[in-house]
Amino acid sequence: MGVSVLYHLALEGWTDLVLIEKDELTSGATWHAAGLIPHFIGNLNMAKVHAYGASLYQSLESDTGHHTGWHGCGALRLATRPDEVDWLKSVKGILDLVGVEAYLLGPNEVAAKHPLLDVSDVKLAVHTPGDGWTDPAMSTNAIAAAARQLGAEIILHNRVTGMRYRPDRRWEIETSLGSITTDHVVNAAGHYGPQVAAMAGFALPVVSIIHQYLVTEAIPEVAELGFEPPVTRDPRASCYVRRDHDGMIIGPYETEGARTWGTDGVDWGLSFHLTPPDIERLAPWVELAARRIPVLGNAGIKRVVSGPITHTPDGGFLMGPAPGLVNHWVCGGASIGITQGPGAGKYLAQWMAHGQTEINVRDMDPRRFGSYALGRYAIEKAVDEYHEMYQVRRPGEYRAAGRPLKQTPLYKTLDSKGARWQEIYGWERAQYFPTDGSSEAHSFRRSNAFPDVAREVRGIRERVGVAELTAFTKLEVKGADASALLDRLAANRIPTRIGGIRLVHMLTEKGGIECEMTVVRLADYRFYLNSAIVAQQHDTDWIRSHIGRGESVEVVDVTDELGILAVVGPQSRAVLSALTDAPLDSSVFPWLTSQELVVAGVPCRAMRVSYAGELGWELHHSLEESRALYDAVVDAGRRFDAVDFGSYALDALRLEKAYKAWGSELTTEVTPVEAGLMRFVDLGKEFIGRAAVLRRNEEGPATVCVYGAVEAGDADCRGNEPIYARHRIIGLTTSGAYGHSVDKSLFFAYVEPAFAEAGTEFEIEVLGERRRAAVLPEAAWDPRNDRLRA
Repeated sequence: MGVSVLYHLALEGWTDLVLIEKDELTSGATWHAAGLIPHFIGNLNMAKVHAYGASLYQSLESDTGHHTGWHGCGALRLATRPDEVDWLKSVKGILDLVGVEAYLLGPNEVAAKHPLLDVSDVKLAVHTPGDGWTDPAMSTNAIAAAARQLGAEIILHNRVTGMRYRPDRRWEIETSLGSITTDHVVNAAGHYGPQVAAMAGFALPVVSIIHQYLVTEAIPEVAELGFEPPVTRDPRASCYVRRDHDGMIIGPYETEGARTWGTDGVDWGLSFHLTPPDIERLAPWVELAARRIPVLGNAGIKRVVSGPITHTPDGGFLMGPAPGLVNHWVCGGASIGITQGPGAGKYLAQWMAHGQTEINVRDMDPRRFGSYALGRYAIEKAVDEYHEMYQVRRPGEYRAAGRPLKQTPLYKTLDSKGARWQEIYGWERAQYFPTDGSSEAHSFRRSNAFPDVAREVRGIRERVGVAELTAFTKLEVKGADASALLDRLAANRIPTRIGGIRLVHMLTEKGGIECEMTVVRLADYRFYLNSAIVAQQHDTDWIRSHIGRGESVEVVDVTDELGILAVVGPQSRAVLSALTDAPLDSSVFPWLTSQELVVAGVPCRAMRVSYAGELGWELHHSLEESRALYDAVVDAGRRFDAVDFGSYALDALRLEKAYKAWGSELTTEVTPVEAGLMRFVDLGKEFIGRAAVLRRNEEGPATVCVYGAVEAGDADCRGNEPIYARHRIIGLTTSGAYGHSVDKSLFFAYVEPAFAEAGTEFEIEVLGERRRAAVLPEAAWDPRNDRLRA
């Protein structure tokens, strides 16, 4: 990870660089890694990272003269259950979008690729011919050589001992060989990442877990193959198996009992360190591996490699700005760092040099975690991720490890009503409310939650629904220069009247969509901002980082102090009118305005907005009074048969209304031109990214966001499905859901401009099947916003 950042910053022209290494390169976790380079991963942007790594390792030798030890043997990923089959089909679509060669194989075809496999229970496999493995030490040193050739410096045997942020906005780094003053710092310290982060005053949710792999003695049947078979990953045995000379390497990820290492701190003196082997712990998984490859059953063990590997609570690496700091970056926490190191370095270098990356890196940003993601939570989540390394990731499934953590006062009340929960940024949020008390059978297809979500959607559209939306970011921006700051950050005009509400987007200098926020003007110099909860640290950092020298602006995070209760639907006014003396008709409380009200005795900031696309209000109130407010609203709603609803219904409702979402339709990869958001852009004023938007508007976009319906069968779009026209990929979906109010399976997508006109047809590949789809001319539900304005 470290030498990759160094190399890619040098490629960007940053040659005044130094990498500080406390011992020798690779002396941490790198040297004992198995060196596998897989393409298979169920995240589009991570798949791009993996593809870049495989490409770099193959090209480095010609560029530098240093061999990386690349072995391009390909790989097989097996499926033995129906949900695994759907998983493989889903990932195959992602790999097609990235341009990675991948094939779906039946059992006989699998046996032909790897004659030593028992395929009796195999239903399907993905074959990726471009996979392989590389020598970790050789690869690291090849990248280091490339960085040196570009002018970068590497200082070995020099430990960082401290750091401080100076008044001149530079960093002073103390090392065992002296101090260095620098504009930027990158923490790529692997196991030591949390300890280095503590020097700068922040915490990293990185947990080291011991991974073991076995190297067998020579196996006659392997020697007789005459070729190197594909690396095989078997979910039943939860392991990888690859050839090693005339033997094999077996690397289990045990699904229980994994052991952490160094959670109380790692000894600075350790180098090229291994932990004592524990073969007994691996025995069940090795036995399953021998059932998959029977010749392993009689193989002797030549050696066991047992060493710690870094993990995070969600299994992804940390790459991007350190929370709350200036020009301090993180690149670490990777559990498959040999694969991900090249791409992590490439995209971090882009971020540092240009202010944004060419891909969407939200799932890599260290700020996707908050301060909650430490201690017991981080350990339990990281261990669970390790256990689940080769298991299916089903849509909507949130595993129990580390939970519940952040509960609102309504958690027990909603739980008693049967709420099924998701965890988002540490908070528990209701997904849906099953009428029969059943748990969701998570699936890539429509699950048993489908009829309950339909009931919630109908209740909202026909009557009234109630939902707790507390898990959203809530910021106050105030001070004499608050208005000027927000005006230059927002592409749209900020509200001018007290109580006015505007949806605004904040852009990078290159016009990419960095933030989306609802802004309420509370007073001349005071604003209230709401955004996605996963953007809490990100949005706070973005606003604070743009406060100019001498400007009087304060950004206060009130997320944990306020609750939000949404009351939406055609009867929402009647419900709330029974609880407040304030008039709620449109003549005095119009759409997109906010007022301070007392509802059922609870002071509320009532905002007439609705992500559901119905007449409705959000009641922002003291979190401590959530229970009293909720009980009063539910009681008043009984005469209208009010329904509780969760995030599943809300997502379906926003698709029916054609509302785009931050993080899926709206990312730094696109400007408002591609996203179709120019109605929210005021080109008559100056704002960050304006010049880039003007250029893109003049040049015309290469891709545009469209909204449509698809003949989906029993599986709706979820995002990152490939779109075909005449057997050519012309775009990809970004999100989708079934629109219960309109009886259509709906989606958002980015396609080539020639396919953007209303009525244009193409095909979307959903779980391996191409389904006919068409662009819709307007929102499927209430396109003129009549119900919102009622």
